[in-house]
Amino acid sequence: MADAIPTCEELIANARALAPILREAQSATEANRRVSEDIFEQILDAGLYKVLLPKRYGGCEFGLNDFVDVAFEVARGCGATGWVFSITAKYHAFLGMFPPETQEEVWGDDRRAVTAASFTPAGTAVPVDGGYRLTGKWMFCSGVDNCGWMIVGTIVPPADGDGAGVKGYALAPTSDFSMDDNWHVVGLAGTGSKNVFCEDLFIAEHHFLTIDDTISGNPPGAAVNKAPLYSLPLFSMISISLCAPILGMAQGAYDEFVGATRERVTRGAALSQPVPMAELPSIQHRVGEAASCIDAARLLVDRDCRDIMATINGGGFLTEMQRARNKGDLGFAAQLSLQAVDRIFEASGGGGLFNAGRLQRYWRDIHAGSSHISMNWDAVGALHGRISLGLPSGPAQF
Repeated sequence: MADAIPTCEELIANARALAPILREAQSATEANRRVSEDIFEQILDAGLYKVLLPKRYGGCEFGLNDFVDVAFEVARGCGATGWVFSITAKYHAFLGMFPPETQEEVWGDDRRAVTAASFTPAGTAVPVDGGYRLTGKWMFCSGVDNCGWMIVGTIVPPADGDGAGVKGYALAPTSDFSMDDNWHVVGLAGTGSKNVFCEDLFIAEHHFLTIDDTISGNPPGAAVNKAPLYSLPLFSMISISLCAPILGMAQGAYDEFVGATRERVTRGAALSQPVPMAELPSIQHRVGEAASCIDAARLLVDRDCRDIMATINGGGFLTEMQRARNKGDLGFAAQLSLQAVDRIFEASGGGGLFNAGRLQRYWRDIHAGSSHISMNWDAVGALHGRISLGLPSGPAQF
């Protein structure tokens, strides 16, 4: 008998129940520089990866707003684990765009199969009989230790050597790639975002998807996955999957600070007496500001996700203005989340500096996540303004 398909409320509850386990494992996740197999299996057992999985393989095909709610709870427990979950769960929708036979190879015998990816076109796929020969090196492959498959950005060079070639994405088992264990970093250390590389790796023709297919509104996978989710422009989903764990990290840091502050008494300086920290107006203000920043960020992202789903479910296409607004909103939501964590971390005092503490880890992780080029405010902040002023978007992909 097939497993029952959970409701959205059940998935959120399952993610929320996992959060304390992920929180306790934070230190080990960071030290090991990856999500452990045990933790990853618990996430799979909780059914969380069904959120965007096609129904043909026992998935839920929920909307982006539901996906954000689930990823938020995972990252609330652990920023690095939430980052890995959010990004790799999003790839279920991406893989749902590939030809049906490709999906069957991945999920036909293993509905728990998960994919990692690196989108920069850092490889070359040379056409050969039946497919391509792939060579390249790709960076920032978050969750690669936990994933049996890998999607990498590549370029098919023009046959006559003239022109830019065709950009696209190649899929292969992770075991076909070599791994460079280079992920020694100050933030999001537990994501295992290592480099992978290969040389002259054969890729079957149906394991390649052009970038034009991913933004066409009618990719090959839409022939069997009828839900509009699998016709969404790929880069709209990418930014959402990056923002969702950033929101969760902010909430996790807030939980940590408020929980500790309620019972904390200041030690007292040379000319002052110890007092309960919760009674200090400056602390109250920072807590209130952080809460409002997180609420505003979540509401902004939820509004945009619901607008996206309403548009595509109604048979429409996202306009350039919608896409530009969403890109800017997601970057701004990341900034609000970052502001929330900075404000409470600044008030944590010397006690917040110890490596054993979780608040400093949320602080480092959210700064790392917000530095991603798709979230970086310097990179995306002006996009909405440019489009509003009638100017071209520039190099940004949205």
